[in-house]
Amino acid sequence: MEDLKELFRRNRSYRRFDESEKIDEAEISKWIESARFCASGRNLQPIKYVIVTDAELCNALTATVKWAGYLPEWDGPEAGERPTAYIAQLLDTTLTSTVRLDDGLQLSAITLSVVEAGYGCCIFQSYNAATITEMLGLPEELKLISVVAVGKPIEEVIIKDIEPGECIKYYRDEKRRHIVPKRKLSELIYKAPDKKY
Repeated sequence: MEDLKELFRRNRSYRRFDESEKIDEAEISKWIESARFCASGRNLQPIKYVIVTDAELCNALTATVKWAGYLPEWDGPEAGERPTAYIAQLLDTTLTSTVRLDDGLQLSAITLSVVEAGYGCCIFQSYNAATITEMLGLPEELKLISVVAVGKPIEEVIIKDIEPGECIKYYRDEKRRHIVPKRKLSELIYKAPDKKY
């Protein structure tokens, strides 16, 4: 198994994929299986999933999500660069009306599993919920909470350390590489001036 820190580093939001590289539904099920073991608030385990690998439905889903808020001029991946699978994350409202932290914990487990398997993904929470709910034939009690695009990445994503106050917006450089600014560790750990830790 690769170094865990390196796996986290490679777990980026990828937005362009090799559309010829298909992903088997059974493999996606294995990734969801790893999420099953995550901690769950009150152990309610209210999260469910829909796996989509049908090419036509994948293309339809691609048109329903907002691909990159900081790249307003980009409408999303072109034909040949679209995801070959989607995972819809759902809340079973018959079990609870709130997700607490379950959704994030499970998305982390799934995306790390995706990356470890040699693929990449992008999590969306900006999408046309009504359209997707209809597309997937979801009953009223299953509420869409996240959509994950999955595929074989064809873009390079580079992490760039930034100084305090520098812009955190991701962007594309002249080589179409996706640059992701990250705050340094020293900025993340707070120490009160009058305290000794």
